[in-house]
Amino acid sequence: MFWGAGKTIKKFLPKSFLLKMYYPVISLLANFFYGRPSEKMIVIGVTGTAGKSTTVNLIGRILEAAGYRVGWTSTLNFKINNREWINRTKMTMLGKFALQKLLKEMVNDKCECVVIETSSEGVTQSRHIGINYDILVFTNLSPEHIESHGGFNNYRSAKGKLFVSLSRGRRKFLNGRTIEKTKVINLDDENSVYFLGFRSDKTIGYTIKDAVNCSNFQIDKTIRYDQCLPKSNITELVFNGARINFPLLGEFNAYNALAAISAVDSFRIEHINIKKGLESIKIIPGRLEYINAGQNFSVVIDYAHTPEELKKVYNFLNATKNNKAKIISVFGSAGGGRDKWKRSELGKLAAALTDVVVITNEDPYDEDPQKIINEISAGAKNIFGFRAKIILEILNRRSAIQKAISFAEAGDIIIITGKGSEECIMGSRNTKIPWNDKEIVLELLK
Repeated sequence: MFWGAGKTIKKFLPKSFLLKMYYPVISLLANFFYGRPSEKMIVIGVTGTAGKSTTVNLIGRILEAAGYRVGWTSTLNFKINNREWINRTKMTMLGKFALQKLLKEMVNDKCECVVIETSSEGVTQSRHIGINYDILVFTNLSPEHIESHGGFNNYRSAKGKLFVSLSRGRRKFLNGRTIEKTKVINLDDENSVYFLGFRSDKTIGYTIKDAVNCSNFQIDKTIRYDQCLPKSNITELVFNGARINFPLLGEFNAYNALAAISAVDSFRIEHINIKKGLESIKIIPGRLEYINAGQNFSVVIDYAHTPEELKKVYNFLNATKNNKAKIISVFGSAGGGRDKWKRSELGKLAAALTDVVVITNEDPYDEDPQKIINEISAGAKNIFGFRAKIILEILNRRSAIQKAISFAEAGDIIIITGKGSEECIMGSRNTKIPWNDKEIVLELLK
C-alpha cells in the first residue's frame, strides 16, 4: 500500500528540503504502522565498510548458542528464529516498510534480539529512523560510495548519524533490566577516534594490534584475544582461556569474530557458548569460500569489491600459498555508474598482487560494461613493475572464469571476487540476469 507509492511520490518532490523531509516521515509512518517493533527487542546494529554481514551472522550464532531467540537482516541473508533465507533484494538495508514489516514478524515470533546490518546509504535515506538501536558496532572504514555521498567525510558522517540516533534513543526496560546504550568500536581502525566521540552509556573497544591511541576517550572495557593463531584450515582463537577453533580464515575474519564477541559482552554470555556459537559457523557463503570439486588447485569466491577488501584477500592468499603457486584473479567493478574512482585502483591491486589478471563483467547496470573493463584494465597496465604476467579482458563472466581455470596448475589459487553468493548480475534498467559464481565454477570444474 503506502510503500508501493513511494517511488511515485518522490518523482514529484524536488531534491531539496521536501525530499529530505519525505524520508524520515515515511520511516516514522512505517514504524507506527507496524506497531514500533524495535521497542520490543534488543536491537544490535552493525555498520562499517567491510565485514558487516559476517559480523551480523556471528553475533546471531553466539546469541542462539546462549539460548536467545534471534532475528537478523544482512546483505547475505535474513533470519527469524528457526527460519533462514537468502537476501535476494540486492539491498544491504531493506526499504522502510519492508524492514519494519520484518521486525514485526520477529516480534510475532517472540525474538528477543535482532541484529541489523546498517549501511550508510540506508542512513542517508533515513531507514534507521524509527528503529531504536541499543548496541552499535563499528567494524572499519575505507573509501566506498564516495561519489554518491560527495566525499569520504560525508560517507563517514552518514555513519556518524547512526551513532547520534543511538544516544538520542529511549532506553528500553526489557526482561527486568534497563538496556544501556552501547557503542562497540574497532580500536585498530584509524577512524575509531571519530566514532569514539559520540555519546553513549557504555563504550566497548576491541583490538588485535593496539594500533590507535585512544587515551583521550573513556573506554569502559577493552576486549582482545589471548592469542590469535592462523592455521591452514582454521583460525585458532584463545579468548579468556577458551580455545576456539574458528572455521573462517584470515585476519579480517578474526576481527569480525572479535567484533561479535564484543557486541554480546553486555549479555554476560558464558565462554562455552561463545565458543559454541563461533564454532557452529561452517562457512559464510561467498565470503572467502573455497570450492572443492576434486581439482588439484584452489578456487575461492569472495564478495570483496573495494580496494581495501581486495588487498586483504590477496595478501591472505599470498601468505598461505606455496612459493611456486600462481594466484589467478577474476573480477570486475561492482556497480556501474558509481564509485568510478576505484576501478583503476582495483586494477592496480590485482596486477601488483596476483600473477594472472582476468577482468570481466560485474553488475554494469546502465553503464557500458566494456567501458568499465577498459578503465580497470588501464589501471592494471599503468603501474610500474607490476607482478601480473598476463592481463586479460573478457566481457562474458562465464568465459572469464573458464579461462582462469584453463591457466590453473597444481597448487594454484583462483580468486573470483565481487559477487560472492549473489544470484544475479544487474543489467540496464535494473534487469536481473540469473547468475551464481559458485554454481558456474562447479559446472566448469565438472
